[in-house]
Amino acid sequence: MITAQALAACIFTAAQTYSVPPTVILGVLHVEGGRIGMASPNTNGTYDLGPMQINTIWVPELAKHWRVPEKTALRMVRDDACTNIGVGSWILRKKMNESGSMAGGIAWYHSATPGIGSNYRAKVLRAMQKYRLIRQPADLITASSAQPKKRG
Repeated sequence: MITAQALAACIFTAAQTYSVPPTVILGVLHVEGGRIGMASPNTNGTYDLGPMQINTIWVPELAKHWRVPEKTALRMVRDDACTNIGVGSWILRKKMNESGSMAGGIAWYHSATPGIGSNYRAKVLRAMQKYRLIRQPADLITASSAQPKKRG
């Protein structure tokens, strides 16, 4: 069990570390609906782990990066909420970088298949709106697509 204060600290630390808005992390946490210790099987033989439902396809890369056995990496992602939120935020940042936008990153967190990813993004945005983390789904999309002005 993790206290609300500890969970908030984990979310804000991950948000700052990976430059992902904490509101997005909260939206993904809500939609994923995972729990500490949870391992949900997928039809392709993988599992989704912990609060942010991190797919086991990430475990080999994490184990290598952390220099631990894969079993240990899996256990860390599944059973430690802060580790899970950190990894989920790292994945969100990677997907935001790959897609070129926050909206794309949210979609690709779940799937790069256009229809599947956009449906997932809509769920996350609705959750964020429901919990008053954003006013309108367009608020997040507009903010994420704003380009910094070039200096020169």
